[in-house]
Amino acid sequence: MNYALQIDKQAAKTLKSLDQPTIRRLLARFEELSENPFDQRLSNSVEMEPSVRKSRVGNWRIFFEVNDVARTIAIVAIKPRSRAYRKI
Repeated sequence: MNYALQIDKQAAKTLKSLDQPTIRRLLARFEELSENPFDQRLSNSVEMEPSVRKSRVGNWRIFFEVNDVARTIAIVAIKPRSRAYRKI
């Protein structure tokens, strides 16, 4: 059973501003994460914030929280690698 995705307003705004190939790659990763958000090949915990996980897509990082009870994934941020770890 897949997890439902919820995208934060700021993350959605960032997603809309990107070029089409990058958007397609990110959407493909969202689909993979919805199947198994804890797959070690797709995501890791963030050291600064243990409840947040991250996934790497090229030069972009997707930060998300998983609610196992409600089976949802909340995409909290999509950031370029150069700015990703400053503040989530």
